[in-house]
Amino acid sequence: MNLIVVPALEGIVVAVSADRNHNFSKQRRGAIVLVQGHGVEGDAHAGPFVQHRYLARRQPRLPNLRQVHLIPNELFEFLRTIGYDVSPGELGENIATAGLELERLPLGTILRLGASAAVALTGLRTPCVLIDRHRAGLRRQVIWPDKSEPRFRGGVLGVVEAGGRVAAGDPARVLLPDEPRMPLPPL
Repeated sequence: MNLIVVPALEGIVVAVSADRNHNFSKQRRGAIVLVQGHGVEGDAHAGPFVQHRYLARRQPRLPNLRQVHLIPNELFEFLRTIGYDVSPGELGENIATAGLELERLPLGTILRLGASAAVALTGLRTPCVLIDRHRAGLRRQVIWPDKSEPRFRGGVLGVVEAGGRVAAGDPARVLLPDEPRMPLPPL
């Protein structure tokens, strides 16, 4: 069992994004609306069943554990230090946060966003080959070669537990699940 260390339980929403089409990057928005059990209103990945194109072709009735994609803004800051100018929305996430080590949070963590929205974390986003089409060599930078935990640094995925409006500047608060806590699995 991996030890899960949670250094911060409060952060902030830095940016929000959505796109009706299955594009790699998403359009930055002033605000998005999370819909309980569905995802981000108007986003291609919203719905009760899997919307990920590869998975949907093979098992279209799987529950959608990828309704919302969140990335720590600190990833963008790190990528800039090594020569990748990547901004919120470009890696396909819906919400960029600051102050939370999202990938280190345990399975079942609830993120309270803004006044009323809540997302239950379901797994780590596994970076696909499309990330290298966006920026050559970028995939290697979000998969750590030393197999450290967590191995993937491409953000986290979750399902909407409570709907509401989310905008940049909103608080992001962590509610940890009861013990025992399990690390987020790759999705």
